[in-house]
Amino acid sequence: MYSEIASNKRKTWLIMALFAVIIGLLGWIVSDLYGNPSFVYLAFIVGGVYALIQYFAAAKLALATNGAHEVTKKEEPRLYRTVENLSITTGIPMPKVYVIDDPAPNAFATGRDPKHAAVAATRGLLDMMSDTELEAVLAHEMGHVKNYDIRVMMIVFGLVAAIGLIADIIMRMFWWGGDRDNDRQGNALLFIIGLAAAILAPIVAALVQLAVSRRREYLADSTGALITRYPEGLISALEKIKASGSSMRRQNSATAHLFFANPLRGQSLAK
Repeated sequence: MYSEIASNKRKTWLIMALFAVIIGLLGWIVSDLYGNPSFVYLAFIVGGVYALIQYFAAAKLALATNGAHEVTKKEEPRLYRTVENLSITTGIPMPKVYVIDDPAPNAFATGRDPKHAAVAATRGLLDMMSDTELEAVLAHEMGHVKNYDIRVMMIVFGLVAAIGLIADIIMRMFWWGGDRDNDRQGNALLFIIGLAAAILAPIVAALVQLAVSRRREYLADSTGALITRYPEGLISALEKIKASGSSMRRQNSATAHLFFANPLRGQSLAK
């Protein structure tokens, strides 16, 4: 299992390297169209700065977007104590605890590192799960914290947003850069390729994001089983979630990859 964990980590970083390739490709296409190599450097600078901003702000945004509110030990003793016990077991700082008022059983962890982590659970999860099952689901989420998955996913989230921003800038340049019309007519094929790349890049980036998330989910499953020493609890929780469904009232595809189970309705690309 440890070799599988190491393999998942390597593959995750290889997948993340694709983000740099996508950003570089977008910059190169624009540089070639406009005859200015500085666009390549500009793409990396814009992408890096925007990803950095998202890295520090994305956790709070994810919590607020999904309607999570922070709770204390007095308000939610069962949830708080479970997270507290898992924190002691794993040897990581106690994360902030949040509750989402939604009947669907679900949970997610976020933050940029274990010192700035948060764990959120839905009301449906608290009502539906036994103590053993709740511990298993939260151990999975604490596994994300312990393995620094939350940091990886914040970086990936920021890079996906950055690629979307760069692609939007390129689209505007293509349509409103009137002074380059003659050159575009002389190199129509490259213009079409550039336009297609600007449209497809955010979609490809989102797919890469989902691939990274899936790898990290397998790793968190393994870590959660190691923490609790009782994988049957996770199996039982998954069976309950499968039977009841996990789609939530608030539908947000941008944060769907963070959740324990798919929070979106119906068949989606994320599924």
